[in-house]
Amino acid sequence: MSDLVTISGLSKRFDTPGGWLSKPRSMMAVRNVSLTIPKRSVVGVVGESGCGKSTLARLVLRLLEPTSGSVTFDGTDLTTLPKRQLRALRRRMGMVFQDPYSSLDPRFTVADVLTEPFSVQGSALPANRVAELLDQVGLSRQMAASYPHQLSGGQRQRVGIARALAMRPDFIVLDEPTASLDVSIQAQIIALLQGLQGDLGLTYLFISHDLGLVRYFCSSIVVMYLGAIVEELPHPQAAPRHPYTTALMASNFTPDPVHRKTIAPLSGEIPSAYNLPTGCAFAARCPNATGRCRVEIPALTNESGHRFACFNPM
Repeated sequence: MSDLVTISGLSKRFDTPGGWLSKPRSMMAVRNVSLTIPKRSVVGVVGESGCGKSTLARLVLRLLEPTSGSVTFDGTDLTTLPKRQLRALRRRMGMVFQDPYSSLDPRFTVADVLTEPFSVQGSALPANRVAELLDQVGLSRQMAASYPHQLSGGQRQRVGIARALAMRPDFIVLDEPTASLDVSIQAQIIALLQGLQGDLGLTYLFISHDLGLVRYFCSSIVVMYLGAIVEELPHPQAAPRHPYTTALMASNFTPDPVHRKTIAPLSGEIPSAYNLPTGCAFAARCPNATGRCRVEIPALTNESGHRFACFNPM
C-alpha cells in the first residue's frame, strides 16, 4: 500500500509576546513529528488534552504554517507550495471539526454550507450535488433549506461531513468529530464514516482522546505526549511498549465486569509546555524512569513497524 501523506520532522512553535508584568514565552505545540499515512487507511492520533493533536491536524492541511519540517501529499510538498496551487490541491482534502455548533455559519442554510466549497474553488456546482451529499450522509433533502439552529447536534455533524465530501476528496482529517455528541449518536457517525470510507476509498487522519474508539475504528494508532510521538502501534491490538500508552489503555473503561481492567491513574502532573524538562518529557510520571531518562531524550525505535520512544519499554 503506497503512502498518501508523509510528515517529516514537523514542528510548530507558538510565541507569546511579553506584557507589562510578563516576559515573552514560546511553546512547542508539535515537536519533530514524522509519520506516514497510507492510502485508504485510518490513522488514529490519541493523547491527553493539550498534547498537540489538533495542532498536528491543522498543520497537515497547512491551515497552520509549520515552524519546521514538511508535509508531502501524494508527492507534493505542501509546505513550499504557493497559495494558489495549494488552494487547487485542497480539492482533494477535507476536514471535519470537533464542534458541529461553531463550525457552521449560523447565517447559512445547509445548501449554502454545501455550495460554499465550490464558490471558494471557483468551480461550477454540479447539478443535484447538494441532494447527492445529503443522501450520502443520511439526511433528508428537505433539510437543504434549514439553518444550523434548526438541526440536532448529530445532524449538524452530518452536514459537516457532507461539506468535507463536497469536492470529492481523497483525504479527510477528522478532529474529534464525535467528542461533543451523545454516545448513541457517536456510534451512528462512526458507522457513517466507515461506510463512506469503504464506498469512496477515503483516507482518514482521526484525532481523538478516546482510545477505545480509536482501537475500534483505526487501522494504526499514534500516541502523542506534549507535542511529540511517543509510540505508533502498527495495528489496534498491538501490545503497547511505552509506559504512557500502557497507562492510557489500563485506564480505558471496560463495561464487562469479568474482564474489566483496574484503572491505574498516572501519578504526577503534566509538565508545562512552556518549560519542558530535560530528557524524556514523561519521566516525572513514568514508573520505569531511570537517571538516563531525565537527561536524554529517547529516539523512536522501530521494531517491525512498531515505533516507540523509551529507554525502558514494557
